[in-house]
Amino acid sequence: MRMLVTGGAGFIGSNLVERLLAEGHAVDVIDNLSTGSLANLAEARADRSNELTIHQADIRSPDIVDLVVRRKPEVVFHLAAQADVRVSVARPAFDAEVNLIGSLHVLEGARLGGTRKVVFASSGGTIYGDPDPDDLPVSETHPQQPLSPYGVAKKAVHDYLTAYRALHGLEFTSLALANVYGPRQNPHGEAGVVAIFAGRLLAGRPCTLFDEGRQTRDYVYVDDVVDAFFRAATRGSGVLCNIGTGVETTTGDLHAIMAEQAGVFEPVVMMAPARHGELVRSVLDPARARLHLGWEPWTSLEDGTAEVLRWASAQPAEAP
Repeated sequence: MRMLVTGGAGFIGSNLVERLLAEGHAVDVIDNLSTGSLANLAEARADRSNELTIHQADIRSPDIVDLVVRRKPEVVFHLAAQADVRVSVARPAFDAEVNLIGSLHVLEGARLGGTRKVVFASSGGTIYGDPDPDDLPVSETHPQQPLSPYGVAKKAVHDYLTAYRALHGLEFTSLALANVYGPRQNPHGEAGVVAIFAGRLLAGRPCTLFDEGRQTRDYVYVDDVVDAFFRAATRGSGVLCNIGTGVETTTGDLHAIMAEQAGVFEPVVMMAPARHGELVRSVLDPARARLHLGWEPWTSLEDGTAEVLRWASAQPAEAP
């Protein structure tokens, strides 16, 4: 079966590509390599038994439509995005070019190329806005009131998918992802706090805790997320599913766990005020994913962060 992954050289995308190849599928990757890296696909490319084709292309280009049509994938996993909330606030038109216009190019290619289904990477941390604490963990029935252009675009793409399903019979599943972490994550990304902590703890550098480390997030391991994408290829059509653990963890507790794992028993911590616009608490209810996808997370935070530290310790050290 032929699969296509946009953003397939990125953190989540490359892990998904490896899973699809391991399951025996032919895989096309579309990535402009602005944030993704071919290094993430080095092992997959080295295995000659893999049917893997990489297209260095930008989803903002109308040529994407013809590319998808030519490759005729049965399933498109759409992960390519401008994924930084701060960039979306500073450059909303650019965010829309990538996340709206680019997504429409992908959908048009899927429609014209006879694709059976699109599995879309949405954002559980932004589409619901700032829920009342009494509504946590937030479910998919919560009103979608995004407070950033990035969240608005993610909500809009889900609406486009709903329309394409009604108009053209193109099936979809949207996955609202919690804070995904794991090996290969870029420590310079907005949501990469686990990668940031790993790099700094291993280098003996101080970590910064905003709002005294009281902010909470729902940390879900990348292998678990990849499993949700894989299941969504054949299940959960026409629905939005939260992909998270349902467990809140403060950044202070996360730092303490990772410091102990890294053998840093007196870590240096810098306190900083809460950043403007950031959610104080965020956690998703994954019950619908259990029902529609047969999915649930299995990696504990301790096991996942330990794996990140092992991976990070094997990487070349960055200059301070």
